[in-house]
Amino acid sequence: MNKTDLFLKAIEEVKHKDIPAEVMERTKLALLDYIGVTLAGLHEHRAKVDSLVESFCESEGTIRPIGLNVPMSMNNAVFLNGLNGHALDFDDGTNAGIIHLGSPLFSVLLALAQKYPVSGEQLLKAAVLGYETSFTMAMTIQPTHKQRGYHATATCGLLGIAVAVSELLGFNDKQRKDAFSTAAACATGTLKVLEDGSQLKPFNVGKTALLGLIATQMATAGFDTADDALAGMAGFLSQMYGSEDVEFAPTLLNGTYAVQKAYIKPYAACRYTHPSIDVARDLRAQGMIPVEEIERVHIKTYALAVKKHDHTDIKGSASAKMSIPYNFAVTYVLGRTGMEAFTEDSLNNPDVQALTKKIVTTEDAAMTAAFPKETIATVEVTLKDGRVISGKSILPKGEPENPLSRQEAIDKFTALAIYGGKTEAQAAAIAEAVLNVENRLDELTALL
Repeated sequence: MNKTDLFLKAIEEVKHKDIPAEVMERTKLALLDYIGVTLAGLHEHRAKVDSLVESFCESEGTIRPIGLNVPMSMNNAVFLNGLNGHALDFDDGTNAGIIHLGSPLFSVLLALAQKYPVSGEQLLKAAVLGYETSFTMAMTIQPTHKQRGYHATATCGLLGIAVAVSELLGFNDKQRKDAFSTAAACATGTLKVLEDGSQLKPFNVGKTALLGLIATQMATAGFDTADDALAGMAGFLSQMYGSEDVEFAPTLLNGTYAVQKAYIKPYAACRYTHPSIDVARDLRAQGMIPVEEIERVHIKTYALAVKKHDHTDIKGSASAKMSIPYNFAVTYVLGRTGMEAFTEDSLNNPDVQALTKKIVTTEDAAMTAAFPKETIATVEVTLKDGRVISGKSILPKGEPENPLSRQEAIDKFTALAIYGGKTEAQAAAIAEAVLNVENRLDELTALL
């Protein structure tokens, strides 16, 4: 077997296992979380999305993107789902694979569910396999992949879409390999989108959802592909990792499914900021000290969190979501950790701005060595009178070891759905449909 065959064989072995009930339940929460962040993401940049829809110049279509009662082509709907799903950077993911898992996958699967007679159980199983595919490849090539400038959500996420759609639509072995190989051939996604206040990070997810769909469409159309898309000088591994000489990470790593390894974010910012947000919440609860009495703040964390996340020059909401100093400051000063943390009011708050400038973020070698098993941050606040207060977070809220409860996940969804324009009753109906999606998929797609 070549490398592509070996990788797909490992995923095929997962496919033939009986997925435990708790894994399916966890996948429902992942789906619910995705819908919530997508509805809220659409609201956040609605004017831009409306402009995109107008530019599509379509008079016909049957697929409606999440939150938009505008029928359009499958491809355009999938792109918008992905764009909106990552707009807030509030979607799930894993620190271990340095990847957002759900937003690319569900962006495609929910659109396809409007066209094809699939069941909710089929959708959940397809998602489980997609998560496993994306995560396994990410674990294989990270952190080298990120260090080379790639966004694994876009690259490895594309492979997960190909496998998930193949499962959902019942592809034969050749179609599945062709879809996977086409996805591998067009995988792309640069982390340049994090720089200079760029708003293009969600574009990577929208583009990936679209390319994943197209890869599966190419396979069903009968286009043949390279026999080993992962190997060779021009193969996925050489391009994304720098060498094809790599051993694949095992599927079901440490005995759990990838979807069980994913965090659900409690805070609407980059996951790398969350340990310091936890500390800011703790320190604020102990009694907030006026910003003018603070001399400096020193945050220590692991290396990958520091790079491109230590900036104190905040150029809009996209830049703020990526900044450890800003998120510590807005949490400590205003107690804001959701979408309200990135409004003009929050961004322009003089105390938030002043405290942000007083914060220095540096790497701690021991924390770097502990990552990704632990995602640690320590905070040392030095006051002008010489006193020092400090705090530490090892596993931020939302990690599998420190998870949101089922009700907390539902509450997060409800808040996001209402922010995205749904009524409380509509949000409750969507949540009920998701949590019983095996029998209510058609109802769910109509509610969205």
